[in-house]
Amino acid sequence: MSFFHFLRENARWLAGGFLLTYFSSFGQTFFISISAGNVRAEYGLSNGQFGIIYMLATLASALTLSRFGQIVDRYSVKTVTVIIVPVLALACVSMALSTSIVVLCVTIYLLRLFGQGMMTQNAFTAMGRWFSAQRGRAVSIVTLGHNAGEATLPLTFVALAGALGWRNGWLLGAAFLIAVALPLIAALMAVERTPRSTDPAARPTTGRDWTRGEVVRDPLFYVLLLGVMAPGFIGTTIAFHQVYLVELRGWSLEIFASAFTVSATMTILFALVAGQLIDRFSAAAVLPAFLLPLGAACFVLAFFEGRWSVFVFMGLLGMSNGFSSTLMGALWPEIYGIRHLGAVRALVVAILVLATAVGPGLTGALIDFGVSYPLQIAAMGLYCLAAAFLMLLVSRRLRARALPSTHTSATSAP
Repeated sequence: MSFFHFLRENARWLAGGFLLTYFSSFGQTFFISISAGNVRAEYGLSNGQFGIIYMLATLASALTLSRFGQIVDRYSVKTVTVIIVPVLALACVSMALSTSIVVLCVTIYLLRLFGQGMMTQNAFTAMGRWFSAQRGRAVSIVTLGHNAGEATLPLTFVALAGALGWRNGWLLGAAFLIAVALPLIAALMAVERTPRSTDPAARPTTGRDWTRGEVVRDPLFYVLLLGVMAPGFIGTTIAFHQVYLVELRGWSLEIFASAFTVSATMTILFALVAGQLIDRFSAAAVLPAFLLPLGAACFVLAFFEGRWSVFVFMGLLGMSNGFSSTLMGALWPEIYGIRHLGAVRALVVAILVLATAVGPGLTGALIDFGVSYPLQIAAMGLYCLAAAFLMLLVSRRLRARALPSTHTSATSAP
């Protein structure tokens, strides 16, 4: 099946998943941070104080998601959408009307849990269940909602906030979620996708659906986490300390910011490339390669000071982000099945959010203790190479583990 035929045949479900990730932007760091200056000014908070509030709210949302995220195993995609979108809209209203520090903390917690957490959880779990042999390309398309949101919503919000005030910008965001996002996504997801005769045959898997308890007892799961945590940890850390890095290298913030266009372009391109590779070879087969561009990006940033290195770094980072975003949507259903996919994904996402929360604080503490930041970035690159080698071993083990089910299927055939 050609890529465009795949899009046409599955347009409603892919569009619904895309919109879920697109509107998750209201709970993403890149969107919330636009109002950071206004929040600090109106609540009398320093950068550090607001950072602590944000970190604690994010950690609390991750812990909640590990449990609450399991609702996607019990209810339909439409039902979960009808639950989470109104709460996300309510959090936007709370951001607009709040004048209390306590309410601000609860607001950020709700934005992170129901925006970044549950909207993405709902989208990727649906794609993991509804597609098998075409799972990679489905996830790669839905992932682009994040990129589209990052490209359009901050600019729109800045324009609205400039004209109407930042609080009214959040109120308009809430209205848009209720008036546009909720009915549109609910309508698109009202019909669950079922396998079709035209679907390509699914490749062999482990042959069973693992419970979350079984996943937690699987040694390979923890080795996998050593690899999949790296992109979030490293990407968030470098973005958080970008001002310090720019000052250290003698670059301008404008140069660094302009390079994000390169990163976004490469992310979109390689998300689609990764989807094709996963569908052709499997997520486990692609696993050993996804950290190599990130490792190379770290080495470029650590050892080169020319302005050109910013763009090379961002290009390599975009390659890694594209690969990892698609891979993370396709890997878990391939390895552990789809029956308990929501519970498994909720656990994984909670751990990944924890890694992104720890990264900036850990590296910041090391900087305060006098540890060279370029040296830290080089160490991150070495970690990526070591983790890529581990992923090669895990990939071989996973494919070997899938062989018994393949053999059983073959011998039981009439």
